[in-house]
Amino acid sequence: MTATPTTIGDPVAAPLGAGPTPRRARRRARIDVLALSRRLGGSLAVILSVLTVTFLVTRVFAPDPASLFLGAAGNGFGSPAEAAAARAAVRHDLGLDGSLFHQYTTFIGQMAHGDLGTSFQTGRPVTSDMLDRLPATAELALYSLLIGVVVGMLVGVLSAVRHEGWFDRISRFFAIGFMAMPQFWVGLMLLWVFYTKLHVAPGPVGRMPLHTPPPQNITGFFVFDGVITGNFSAAWSAAGQLVLPVITLGLGLAAPICKVVRTSMLEALHSDYVRTATGLGFDRRRIWLAYALKNGLLPVITILAGIIGYTLAGSILIEGIFGWPGIGNYALRAIQTSDFPAIQGFVVYSAVLYVVLYEGLNLLYAVVDPRVKA
Repeated sequence: MTATPTTIGDPVAAPLGAGPTPRRARRRARIDVLALSRRLGGSLAVILSVLTVTFLVTRVFAPDPASLFLGAAGNGFGSPAEAAAARAAVRHDLGLDGSLFHQYTTFIGQMAHGDLGTSFQTGRPVTSDMLDRLPATAELALYSLLIGVVVGMLVGVLSAVRHEGWFDRISRFFAIGFMAMPQFWVGLMLLWVFYTKLHVAPGPVGRMPLHTPPPQNITGFFVFDGVITGNFSAAWSAAGQLVLPVITLGLGLAAPICKVVRTSMLEALHSDYVRTATGLGFDRRRIWLAYALKNGLLPVITILAGIIGYTLAGSILIEGIFGWPGIGNYALRAIQTSDFPAIQGFVVYSAVLYVVLYEGLNLLYAVVDPRVKA
C-alpha cells in the first residue's frame, strides 16, 4: 500500500502546484528585509570610512588654509605676534581652531543633516556650488559615454567576429595604446594640434566661447537648451566647445570597453551553445547579437559601472585642462587651495555615486543573467 503525501499537521508543506504558504512568505520577506538592511549598512559603512580617511588626510597632510588665505600679506606684519594673531583669527573663522576630534564630530554631524559646509574659496554652501556645476559635468559625461560605449562595443564585436584579422589587429593596437596613454596627455595633444597649430578648434575656455552668452537655462545642458529655445548659434557654439573634451574622454572610455567586449565575445563564440546554433543554420548576426553578445554582457556591465562613475566624478584633470566649469574642476581648485569643505563635499558626492552605481549593478546582474538571482 502506497503512502499518500499529506499536509495535515505540516504548516510548511504545500500541495503540488500550490503557491507559497503564509509562513514561507513571511520568512522570505524577513530574509529580503535583512538582506536589504545589510546592504544599506555596508554602503553607509563604506561612505563613513571614505569620509573619515578624507577628513584625516586633509587635516594632516594638506597645507594650512590660513596661510593660503593670508597669502603675501603674511609677510607684511610688523611682528611675529601680529602674524600669529592674524593666522589664529583666520583659523577661528574657518572653524579650524578646535581639536581634531571636535572638528570631526562637527563634520559628521553636519553630514548627517545634509550640510556639506561652506566653501573657503567661494563663501557659498558646498552643496549649492556642486549643484551649480553638476550640469556641466553631466553634459560632458553624457556625450563622452555615448561615444565611448557605442565605439567600444562596435569595435569590440567586430574584432571578435573577425578574430586575428587585420581589423582585429589594428583595433587591439589602438585600444592598448589609448589605455596606456594618460587621458590628460591626450587632451593636451589634441589642444596643441587642433587649437594651437591648425586653429580649427575653440580654446579651452569652458562651455561657451569668450563673450558669448549661454542659452536660456532649461535643462542645464547648453546644446539641448539652445536647440529647445531656438538659439541655434548658442547651441552650435556649445557643441564646438564640447568636441575636444568629449573626444578625449570618449577615446579613453572606448579602449577598455573594446577590450572587455572582445574578450567576452570570443569566450561566448567558442561556447557549445553558439556552435550548436551555428550548426543548426541560425543567422550569423542573430548568433552574434542575440546569443554571444548578450551572454557576454556581465563583464561589460561591470566595467560600465566604473566608467560612468569616472565620467561623473573622476575626470578632474580633463576638466582642468579644458577649463570646464564642472565638479571635477571645482575639486581641483579645492585641492589647490586646501578648501577642506569643498574637498569633503566632493568625496561625499563621489562615494555616494559609486555606492549607488554598484548597488544598481547588482540588481542589473539579475536582469541580464537570471542565474545570479537564483
